[in-house]
Amino acid sequence: MAKNANLPNVEELTAANAAAIANLEAVAHTALEAIESLSALNLNFARESLNKSSKQANAALKLKTPQEAAAMNADSVQPVVESVVAYARGVYDIANGAASEISGMLKKQFDDLSKKVQDAAVSGAKAAPFGSDVVLAAIKQTVEANNAAYANLSKAVKQAADIAEANVTKATEAAVKATKRK
Repeated sequence: MAKNANLPNVEELTAANAAAIANLEAVAHTALEAIESLSALNLNFARESLNKSSKQANAALKLKTPQEAAAMNADSVQPVVESVVAYARGVYDIANGAASEISGMLKKQFDDLSKKVQDAAVSGAKAAPFGSDVVLAAIKQTVEANNAAYANLSKAVKQAADIAEANVTKATEAAVKATKRK
């Protein structure tokens, strides 16, 4: 049986599948690392909260006047807010880092696929019968349109991430300032 130069062979298909599995594995590892980081952050936050609550309760037992209780209440708000803000910031940083890493992996995979489609179109053009240049031009135009759409989507996602980052920073600053004024 003659091999068709335009069709991928078994080795190419096997290599493509192996690459897809490797990419999927890399994405899964990144997601698991993010979950591990979030778990560690949660455990540390719970441990610190328990320690602070215990110290606060012991200090409350030593209070003698309502004025001391009011002062203690006022003094305890800011550290709690700062702790919660730091926790939220940690969650955001872990999620944002994992999303950026996974996005980079997916972009590389998309770029590789686009190149393979273009290469296949070029090799197909060499062996194609007369008149098929219209079909090949349509394939090339489709690939270019997909690349442009992906670039626009990536740009929109980056802008949304930048806006979210700015909002997290502003909310953090506002929360800390609000507790300092009291």
